Amino acid sequence: MNPLSTAPALLSARLKDETATLHEQMHALMEQAQPFASRAQYVRFVAAQYHFQRDVEHLFEDRAIQAAVPDLQVRGREAAALADLADLDAAPGDAAIATGKVAMPEALGWLYVSEGSTLGAAFLLKEVKEKLGVSETFGARNLAAYPEGRAVVWRRFVSFLDAPGLSAQEQDAVVAGARAAFERFGVLLKRHFALD
Repeated sequence: MNPLSTAPALLSARLKDETATLHEQMHALMEQAQPFASRAQYVRFVAAQYHFQRDVEHLFEDRAIQAAVPDLQVRGREAAALADLADLDAAPGDAAIATGKVAMPEALGWLYVSEGSTLGAAFLLKEVKEKLGVSETFGARNLAAYPEGRAVVWRRFVSFLDAPGLSAQEQDAVVAGARAAFERFGVLLKRHFALD
């Protein structure tokens, strides 16, 4: 037995590491889109957010994801984004669901991206409140914290991700799901902001 051997990386750490470049690309795309420059720009962001959340919440119907993440009822922001669009007198437009053929374990990767964006939305919420006059109760529900708080719900999700039981091949599929989710949100941003 080699005392210097290390345990395999936790899935949450692997996801963070292996999607870091995609995360940076998303930041660059948001910089290019300037979604908080005006209410009109912000509406485009909320529409993209709505379609992405719709993709994610479609996965909630899968019994396997329900078993892996038993508190799904507190997660997801599809209804919040739709309510925000109504507040702002806007419609989401049409887009086909991108997760029609996604199942566990890839679904966990999609949820990882969604939950990570909820955690990071605290900074975005502060910005839109100051610049655009929206709030957690009008126009920016999609950026609001969960009632229990962002950090509590995130840590609980990470505990589900890092629970033992997924094989190396299944973990690879989770990472692939996260990559697909980042790509999908990028496609939605480019579509709604008419970016190249």
